Amino acid sequence: MAKAASARDVEALLAKAKKPSADAMRLHPFYSGKVEVTLKARVRDFDDFAIWYTPGVAAPCRAIAEDPDLVYEYTHKQNTVAVVSDGTRVLGLGDIGPKAGLPVMEGKALLFKYLGGVDAWPIMLDTKDPDKIIETVLLMQPGFGGVNLEDISQPKCFRVLDTLRAQAEIPVWHDDQQGTATVTLAALINALKVVGKKIEDVVIAFVGTGASNVACARLIFAAGATPALARMVDSKGILHKERSDLERRKAEFVDKWKFCQITNEEGLQGDIADAMRGADVVIALSKPGPDTIQAEWIEAMAKDAIVFVCANPVPEIWPWEAEEAGAAVVATGRSDFPNQVNNSLGFPGIFRGTLDVRATTITDSMCMAAAEALAGMAQEKGLKADYILPSMDDWRVYPLEAAAVAAKAVEEGIARNPMTYEEEFKNAEKIIRRARDITHSMMREGFIPEAEE
Repeated sequence: MAKAASARDVEALLAKAKKPSADAMRLHPFYSGKVEVTLKARVRDFDDFAIWYTPGVAAPCRAIAEDPDLVYEYTHKQNTVAVVSDGTRVLGLGDIGPKAGLPVMEGKALLFKYLGGVDAWPIMLDTKDPDKIIETVLLMQPGFGGVNLEDISQPKCFRVLDTLRAQAEIPVWHDDQQGTATVTLAALINALKVVGKKIEDVVIAFVGTGASNVACARLIFAAGATPALARMVDSKGILHKERSDLERRKAEFVDKWKFCQITNEEGLQGDIADAMRGADVVIALSKPGPDTIQAEWIEAMAKDAIVFVCANPVPEIWPWEAEEAGAAVVATGRSDFPNQVNNSLGFPGIFRGTLDVRATTITDSMCMAAAEALAGMAQEKGLKADYILPSMDDWRVYPLEAAAVAAKAVEEGIARNPMTYEEEFKNAEKIIRRARDITHSMMREGFIPEAEE
């Protein structure tokens, strides 16, 4: 009977999973995209053009020439982010190119505005050369307050991010790395509270060593997890010191080779099943399932196991199968299951706080502050096995994250426009509320029309 019920659940979920794609094919051409440029300054009559353009605009231009920091006061730069991608690692689609990746980046811009009040614009680059990507981003800096790198394949994504973080004068972040890691850390903090385990004591199996899980491991280790207890698995098996294939390419796979040295102190070799045996936590960001992870592998984990299966569109194992196998807490990347681990819980608030204090970069400490704010909000409501993260519709998440990130940037001495926690919370709340109110007002007035079914 249980098998029949599960089969029906699978059929219903797969049908539900297909509906957004069908709706997307209908609505994308209806709206011809998801974002546009609109005015924020008043045009009372045509005389105002003399203020906003020539001859009046010469006055702020001269002021900025004398004091370049005034560009933040006089222009959109202080609230504008470039969403930069080459379309080589689009989620679930792979290397589809910059034109085919544009709808994803437009969607990212929509989320930036609605959830964080940030004006974001997609920039698609017709190159796969990491040096050209780095050069282009550096050349674009004058017109943007920050850069969100998106869907860039590994291993080049690591070098692109690390180089730009070192060289750029504006904050640069890679959401597939830092965003995923931030929200995953928040979920792990609370999952460990639910099962009563300490982060420094747990054995964590990271299934998949792409950009997302490499960044997850880096941030989770920085937050207190013990690298020697961790096991990381790529397509060829568990990382360990004798992985000659990675040693030969260590200049290319810098992070993976480093993890070969600092993780897996026991020198364990084998596959996913071996990495999961006896582990307290599995964090999977690998091949979509539902059979990438087997129920018997979860049965072999430690008591009160935590299972994050975050592949999209289908998790590595169905959540109910993981629970039946003994998992105490299960999270996925999908919104139709409890405990969705979604980057959209992180980047809008993180960039809001970063831009408002004009931080020069986004540090791991700022990401950890955001994770703690996110985790704390769920704790306020009461943690349960099926509630370890707030949802996106609780919009207080974003000003709370913004305030935490801003305060950490001020503490670290990288904020050029320091604000207190309380000041930034009020500021972020106002900006985010305005973005939502504008959207709802335009819907009511018909400027964003409703498509017919």
